Amino acid sequence: MGHGIAQVAAQAGYGTTLYDVDPGVMEKGLEQIRKNLEKGVSLGKVAPEARDRALEAVHGSSDLDETVAEADLVVEAVPESMDLKREVFGKVEQAARDDAILATNTSSLSIDAIAASLGRPERFLGLHFFNPVHIMALVEVVRGKDTSPEVLERSEAFVREIGKEPVVVKDSPGFASSRLGVVLGLEAMRMVEEGVAEPEAIDKALELGYRHPMGPLKLSDLVGLDTRMGIAEYLHRELGQEHFRPPDILRKMVEEGKLGRKSGEGFYRWEDQ
Repeated sequence: MGHGIAQVAAQAGYGTTLYDVDPGVMEKGLEQIRKNLEKGVSLGKVAPEARDRALEAVHGSSDLDETVAEADLVVEAVPESMDLKREVFGKVEQAARDDAILATNTSSLSIDAIAASLGRPERFLGLHFFNPVHIMALVEVVRGKDTSPEVLERSEAFVREIGKEPVVVKDSPGFASSRLGVVLGLEAMRMVEEGVAEPEAIDKALELGYRHPMGPLKLSDLVGLDTRMGIAEYLHRELGQEHFRPPDILRKMVEEGKLGRKSGEGFYRWEDQ
């Protein structure tokens, strides 16, 4: 997600720095940006000049303080762990400018809970991008109880400037998109578990019958089955609704290391891994 967010910002003309605690992961992210842009050129969707401008606009860094010191906007895309996100934003807030907007890309965790440890929660909000970021048009803009109107307005403007469509929602477990998307994905998994149909058939039913661009099982593989399970557990705990309880098939696949595309196997086999 991090490299995708960096890519669309750079394509929109923003000077962009991609940071990761692991320099190797950061370099891999930059390489993926290059591959995405080259593919866009080969498909005729990205002009060679636009590719070159984007690559000139994005850089990598393994120094967090240096990365955020002059940033107007800092977007975090670490794993879905409340403790980790709080730890990251504690460091970011110390290094960032006072007028910088701080945003989390969380798909389900409470904005207010993350912001509780910040000295200035009024400049904090959620910017929930969708994977793959350079293709998906939606960004869920999540306002916390302390998010200032100015920060909300500036963030919506940024989303539009990078060619995305903002949808503003209030802080609530799962927001709008994850709450709907997760329950659909979990029900599709239960259907596989019960032998109703193969994953390909279930996905095709949603793609052709309801015009979903990607079926719920393929999307779960892309997101990561461990990530999907973590979100489902959080929603089940917070909302107390049984349809968010992770099915046994999901727990078993995660235990076996079948995490989707990133491991090479989930509900599908991914030959590019």
